[in-house]
Amino acid sequence: MSPTTTVSALDELCANTIRTLSMDAVQRAGSGHPGMPMGMADAAYVLWTKFLKHDPDNPDWYNRDRFILSAGHGSILLYSLLHLTGYDLPLEELKNLRQLDSLTPGHPEVHLTPGVETTTGPLGQGFATGVGMAMAEAHLAAKFNKERYSITDHYTYGIVSDGDLMEGISQEAASMAGHMKLGKLIYLYDDNGISIDGSTDIAFTEDVEQRFKANQWHTIKVDGHDQQAVEEAIKEAQSVEDKPSLVICRTHIGYGSPNKQDTSASHGAALGEEEILKTKENLGWEYEEKFHIPEEALAHFRKAKDDGAAAHQKWETLFEEYQEAFEDEAAQFTSSVERQLPADFDSLLPEFESDKEGLATRASSGSVLKTLADHIPQLVGGSADLTGSNKTWMDDKGIFGESNYAGRNIHFGVREHAMGAALNGMALHKGVIPFGGTFLIFSDYCRPAIRIAALSHIPSIFVFTHDSIGLGGDGPTHQPIEHLASLRAMPNALVLRPADANEVAWAWKAAVEYTDGPALLALTRQSVPTFERNEENAASNTSKGAYILADSDKEQPDAILLGTGSEVHLAMKAKRELSEQGIDARVVSMPSWELFRAQDEAYKQKVLPKEVTARVSVEAAATFGWKEWVGDAGVAIGVDRFGASAPYKKIFEKYDLTVDRIVKEAEQLVG
Repeated sequence: MSPTTTVSALDELCANTIRTLSMDAVQRAGSGHPGMPMGMADAAYVLWTKFLKHDPDNPDWYNRDRFILSAGHGSILLYSLLHLTGYDLPLEELKNLRQLDSLTPGHPEVHLTPGVETTTGPLGQGFATGVGMAMAEAHLAAKFNKERYSITDHYTYGIVSDGDLMEGISQEAASMAGHMKLGKLIYLYDDNGISIDGSTDIAFTEDVEQRFKANQWHTIKVDGHDQQAVEEAIKEAQSVEDKPSLVICRTHIGYGSPNKQDTSASHGAALGEEEILKTKENLGWEYEEKFHIPEEALAHFRKAKDDGAAAHQKWETLFEEYQEAFEDEAAQFTSSVERQLPADFDSLLPEFESDKEGLATRASSGSVLKTLADHIPQLVGGSADLTGSNKTWMDDKGIFGESNYAGRNIHFGVREHAMGAALNGMALHKGVIPFGGTFLIFSDYCRPAIRIAALSHIPSIFVFTHDSIGLGGDGPTHQPIEHLASLRAMPNALVLRPADANEVAWAWKAAVEYTDGPALLALTRQSVPTFERNEENAASNTSKGAYILADSDKEQPDAILLGTGSEVHLAMKAKRELSEQGIDARVVSMPSWELFRAQDEAYKQKVLPKEVTARVSVEAAATFGWKEWVGDAGVAIGVDRFGASAPYKKIFEKYDLTVDRIVKEAEQLVG
């Protein structure tokens, strides 16, 4: 099982150490994926010991290279490398692969395991997330680097698989990265020709190299077991500064296994004790003890600690000199990386005069964004080819691209899924606060990326406009119904559906400040009134998730009318009509269920007293979930079928989203 060219005995020993750790860990777990780690051990070893700039003692050092295992099912490869190079990941954690409360879950999770840069496993997500990291690196380098002071200067590396490249998101992301000429993006493609069902030939016969060339990537083909060839290929990739690079590594899945090499049997299951013994013998492995790490191999891997500390210190010295030479830029750089926000954030928010005609919340969002962009320089983002519709343009901030990576407006193209994952990559990289826009209906197209953000506590911001049947004539293909309920069901996701322009301003503040997951703004296409405000119903209450917009005259209201977004003004009109009939109603605007749930019980009781069971909610979306707020005795008015193509006012009438319906339901509840 020798590679094409001669490598040192130590190099071969180190690669085999990765292989044996991978086999033993998966066998002990009783499940996992040993084949890819065994096949990519040579290439990963070369990358991690000869190129990757990282500091195991300081995994979050800013100017480190980023490494993404997009083929996240092979997580034990990454865990082995992290342990061997000296991260705070003891060998015992490798022995606890895929076990409860271990730091070595079945697929890598960022913020859980030291050195893991992003959560991967859903194929293609890592590929596209890495593109976002490379975008952030290019942006910050263009913005802050000076002659002789390259304080942002690092690569984004990754290992991608056949499965990654089959997923549509990888094509979106590859096209985007090639167009943007992200030269510091280098992926090693594990071209082993095997997937779960067997040979990739049964489903995947395209010419991958030609596809990536067509997407304006630099490509190189090598024997993935020839360490010298891999090393030369990475050097060549680094020399190409105006194209991302794909190093196509032809490998053998399950490398070394006498009976399971080059078969799907080694992909997603333990090899078995007998096969492991035969494989170790085949590799020339002399050690009987499981999880054995030869001293000379460990010493070689652990050089990463000294090398990393030296590189880190060199950067710290450079940055100190940068601070002395460019005090203002250094302060802004630090502020950006640490996600510092203006101390006077509240005072920066624009205020909108009350207006019965009002404007669409997407329009007021555009105004708010332009204001925030002038005061929060970390804000970067754009739209999936809907800039004018989503109102995501920032005036005078330039367009991100090869001629101006410092630009803050990003044209993602019609690539919603890649956009979502790229936002995650930019947020994880740090230094920017990324946002991306599309229609709410197309949250379906980027949902896996939203879910990764929620699972991984990534603070990406999504601007979803055209949020209901209120968009009108485009019809049911473009009218979201179940989407708000679906997104609200996602743990850690912050959903914000503001009712007027002033709520929009505070919703944006909540979105920018939220760091425990993605923030999702749902905004209207149609105009909505801008409400009159006073101290009691101030729009700042948006930050509490729900508040009393218009109260009853009684100590306890006869009924409570709840709404979000464009339907709150219907509730306000219904309150007036009910008042004429002797029913005193309270109107509660509820822009964020998540923020309201986080309030203390006293506040929740103040807004929604348990004693008042006559409750009516109204929202132009699925009613699923509203029972939490209206209770078993209340009524949820909404849309539990698909929409229709017509002027939006006609659709609201057809679907009985009307003031009359709210009044009728409230009357019946009050009795």
